Amino acid sequence: MDLATAIVWIKISVVFYLLTVLAIVDIVRKDFGTIGKKAMWGLVAMIPFFGWLVYLIFGFRKGKKKVHGGVENK
Repeated sequence: MDLATAIVWIKISVVFYLLTVLAIVDIVRKDFGTIGKKAMWGLVAMIPFFGWLVYLIFGFRKGKKKVHGGVENK
């Protein structure tokens, strides 16, 4: 593998890594009703390369954002 190919693979990997991190941060910030559902979405988001996409399509709207003071924002 030459250097140019390695750089392309590194860039692709960084993009998928950042998308996974963003999905996990979103999961941490939301309330899914139970800790089990939150953990399940966290595990889904950590599936390599496409877990973030599954979360974005199926789980993103299931969680409710929390605001300061413990009151949910709908």
